[in-house]
Amino acid sequence: MIIDLSALSFYMFSGLMLGSALMTISSKNTVHSVLWLILAFFNAAGLFVLLQAEFLAMLLVIVYVGAVAVLFLFVVMMLNVNVVNVKESMLKYKTLGVVIGSILVAELILVSLGWTISPEAVDLTSAPQALFHGKTNTEALANLLYTHYAFPFQISGLILLVAMIGAIVLTLRHREGVRRQKIYDQVSRRPQDTLQVLDVPFHKGVDL
Repeated sequence: MIIDLSALSFYMFSGLMLGSALMTISSKNTVHSVLWLILAFFNAAGLFVLLQAEFLAMLLVIVYVGAVAVLFLFVVMMLNVNVVNVKESMLKYKTLGVVIGSILVAELILVSLGWTISPEAVDLTSAPQALFHGKTNTEALANLLYTHYAFPFQISGLILLVAMIGAIVLTLRHREGVRRQKIYDQVSRRPQDTLQVLDVPFHKGVDL
C-alpha cells in the first residue's frame, strides 16, 4: 500500500486548521481564541507550502503570526474585557445579527450555485498563464497582484485605511487633567509671542 504524503499532509493541515478556526470562535477565553488563531495561521502556511507557494507561507507566518496575531494577544491581555457587558451588548443586537447572518448565508449559497450552474464563472477568477510562465513564485505573485487584481488590491488598501481611521477615532478620548499635544497651536506660534530678548547688564542678573 503506497501512502501519498502530499494528500496525507493536506488532510492533516486542513483538519487542524478547521479545528483551530472552530476553537477560535467557540472559546470563551479571548486569550485562548488568539492562540487557536495563531495555530490556524500556521496550518494555513503549511497548505501554502504544499501548493509550492513558499513566499505566501512565509508572509503568512511573518506578518500575521509574527505581527497581527501577537498584537491581538497583547491587546487582549492588556484590555480588561468585561464578559458580562459584552454578552449584554450582544443580546441587544441579536435580531440584527440574525438578519445579517441570514443574508450572508444566502449570498454564500448563491455563489456556490453560481459556480455549479455557470461553469464560465471560473474564467472570471482565472489569470492568464503568461503571468506565471518562467517566473519565480514571488515574481509571479507580484505580476498577478499588480496587473490582474490591481483594482481589488487598491480597494483592500482603502478598506484597511478606513478601518485604521475608524479605530483611531473610536479610541480617541479627551480626559481632563491630561496634557495633550496640540499640533495647530505649535505650528501657529510666532517667535515674538514666545521669545523675549533682554539686555542683561554685565555682572548683574535679571528678575523674571
